[in-house]
Amino acid sequence: MIAYHNPQADVGVDNTPYTLAASLSGEASVNVGFLANGFPDSENFLDALSQAMQDLEPGIQPFMYNKGNASIPAPEALLDEAKRDCAAVVAAYGH
Repeated sequence: MIAYHNPQADVGVDNTPYTLAASLSGEASVNVGFLANGFPDSENFLDALSQAMQDLEPGIQPFMYNKGNASIPAPEALLDEAKRDCAAVVAAYGH
């Protein structure tokens, strides 16, 4: 007889829905930031993502940012600039 083991564990934290949102559709333009994490090709990936999003919603105006070093948090000045210029920011993390 074959016995199967399900390796999934119970979740240890409550599932909290993500409630932040930005409306990206419509005729008015909206500024969207794309924050690269500093890993190789993260800018290329976000550039392709930005273009794909613009193909779907031509009103998106992209702003590209790069924190430059994957091992550090994004500098406060960079975050302040993105908050000032953009209604939403897509951040690339991992590699």
